Parts: sequence; C-alpha cells; structure tokens
Amino acid sequence: MFQSIKDKTKQICVIGMGYVGLPIALEFAKHYKVIGFDINSKRIDMLKNHEDPSKEIESDEFKNKDIVFTDQLEDLEAASFYIVAVPTPIDDGKNPDLKPLQSASKAVGKVISKGDYVVYESTVYPGCTEEDCIPVIEKYSKLSFPEDFKVGYSPERINPGDKVNTITKITKIVSGCDKESLRNISDLYGSIIEAGIHEAPTIKVAEAAKIVENTQRDLNISLMNELSLIFDKMNINTYDVIEAAGTKWNFLKFYPGLVGGHCIGVDPYYLTYRATELGIHPRVIAAGRFTNDMMGAHIAKVSIKKLIGNDKQIRQSKILIMGATFKENVSDIRNSKIVDIVNELKSFSVNVEVADPHASSHDVQEEYGFSLADEITSGYDGIILAVAHDEYKNKPQSWFKSICNEHAFLLDLKGIYRDKINELEYWSL
Repeated sequence: MFQSIKDKTKQICVIGMGYVGLPIALEFAKHYKVIGFDINSKRIDMLKNHEDPSKEIESDEFKNKDIVFTDQLEDLEAASFYIVAVPTPIDDGKNPDLKPLQSASKAVGKVISKGDYVVYESTVYPGCTEEDCIPVIEKYSKLSFPEDFKVGYSPERINPGDKVNTITKITKIVSGCDKESLRNISDLYGSIIEAGIHEAPTIKVAEAAKIVENTQRDLNISLMNELSLIFDKMNINTYDVIEAAGTKWNFLKFYPGLVGGHCIGVDPYYLTYRATELGIHPRVIAAGRFTNDMMGAHIAKVSIKKLIGNDKQIRQSKILIMGATFKENVSDIRNSKIVDIVNELKSFSVNVEVADPHASSHDVQEEYGFSLADEITSGYDGIILAVAHDEYKNKPQSWFKSICNEHAFLLDLKGIYRDKINELEYWSL
C-alpha cells in the first residue's frame, strides 16, 4: 500500500476538512496524490480558492500541492487509503455523539474497494473504531474485515493557534489491525512526521492514549479551578500561588480558567461514558468535569455580586466580555464556555456585550444565539477579560478606565493585568 501511494498509483483521501483534516491533507499532498472531502459545499468552495475557513492556514500553503477538494462522494472511489478526521462532539446529555463518525464510515463503506485501508483520527473511546465504525463500513461495502480491508487508528494532536508545535513536529501515534497494516500506516505517516512515530500495540491502546492526554489536562485544570475557589475566600491570588509553587522542579504549572474547545472539554465524557457501560463509575474524572463545567456560572455570579456591592442597578448595568473563542488567538468557537457566562448574566437581566477580534459574529449567532459587538464602546460597569488574545494583552489602565463608568470592575480570568490595575476593582481567578 505505502509503495503504491509513493508511486502515485494509489491515492489518499482525507474525510473532513476542518482543523484536523486540512493540515494532514496538505502535508500528505506535498508528496502524494490526495483527495480532500467535506460535506460542506461552502467550505469546499473556499478551499478551492486557497482559503481556510478555520483561518489557521495561509493561502500560500495550498500552492504546489497534489490535492483535489470535493464534496462529491463518487470522487472518493479513486482513493485507496482513507483517513477519517471528522468531529466527535457530545450531545445535550453529555454523551458521545457519533453521528458524524458513523456518517463518515457510511461514506467510506459506499466507496471502498477490496484491499483498501481506513485510518481514523477522530477522538473516540477505546473500542469505538472496532465496535462502532468497522461494522458500518462492512454493512455498506459488503466487504469483510479484516480479510477485505485494513483499519488503523492514529489520533490527531493538532493544537489550534500553535505555530511552533505543528503537525510534523509532534510525535504521531499509529496503530493497525495487524502487523501488515501497522507497517504500512507507520511508513506512510512516518514519511511526513519529522518528530517520529510511536507504534501502539493495538487500536484500543491508541484510542485510549489520545483520550487520556486530554482527560489528564482536564483534571489538572479542575484542581487549579477548585483551588482558585478556595483561595478567593482567603483573599489569595491563585496566580501568585502558582508562581511561588512553580519554583519547585517537579511542580506542574497548570492554571485555572474556562475549559472549552473540541478536546479537553469533551473527550473526558467519552471515557466516562465507556466506563459507565462497563459498570465503573469514574468519580475522579466526573468530579473534575463538574468543577470545570461550573466555572462560567461562577464567574457570572462573581460579577453580579460586584455589581451589587458597587450599588449598581442590575437591569441597568452593562458588562463587556472580551473574547468569545475557546482559546487565545484562534477563531474557533466550538464548545466555548464564554456562552455560560453570557447566559448566566442574562438570566439576571444584565446587559451583556461580547467582543472578539478573531471570532465571526455570524458563527456566534448561529451557534449560540447572540451576536458580537461591532466595536467596544463605553459606559461599562464591569469588564470580563475572558480570552488572552494578543490584542488584549497590553492595554493601559487608562484604556480600561476610559470605557467604564465609576465604580467598575475588571475580572481578569487569565491574570494578565495582575499588579497592573489599581484604579479599577480588580479580580482574577
């Protein structure tokens, strides 16, 4: 398989042209023939014009690549090596939503031929590839696994907004359904990944490794969030504590904050779902998720208490939230926890304005039901600096004062202006 791809007698198809699929497709397209598929026709049109809808990849990076973008399923029949990189969200009940994954598996099943390969990159619980995806391929292809086609799993490790730890600079975990598939999958990915390949012994191990990466981060952040609740009652700044504790060589510097996005705020639920199916109640993971999920409402309630403490009329008060994306310097609003702050404040009838230099107001409106402010104005009774965009990091105190009424506050969730604000009421996690 790998030799045929090198010879360009066989093609790679990447299904899902989002944050994960597009970078891997373009990287492969430097060396091999690639088909980039997405069901979103508007996205495909933008990609054909060398425009990344996620605003992560510059137009120059599309040049001199052997890639064809399409939304037509029949075009996928020309491929022999399929990479599935579609979202794996959770539903309203915080259970895994496998509809995009199963839809992609169905599409593969309709176009796959005998001898082809399928590699999943979407984050799933251990066992999902073999128990939930392969049967769908078999059903629609009328082929038998593993005799007629090979399957592997290689979890994505894309970090949106990170221009240093790019796809080729991060060690890639690969796995296959047997020795032959592992060798071919390892060789193919190894041909583009500079940081090297780790061959997991089984598909389940590779699935578990990915989900543990994000669950571990989630738990560490939840500890910091819980500590911030405790230290706030003691009038201790959590960032000061972390700075002091961080002088020890083995202290892990995690910080409190909102935990959103498509990975850390989602993946632990895949693991707890699977654990519950197996009769295990994962108390530690669930407790961490509870703590992180309640932080948006907590921040809103801190704001309400400060408005009351400053003798403000709640219904006449106006609060500015700076930032709407799930992390700094990206346009990604998926699972942004800013919406939790907005909804909680609006439940108290506070007037809320949200600004963000990176996010699309149209996307925010479509996803969450409110628009972004065209510009930051004035007359605010409080400011919540929620996302550490570069544009927000070096504002003088005079700027914050100029847009605020008397007796206003600044809630600095990232601790950016710690020890720099003394003419406004200052608070950080």
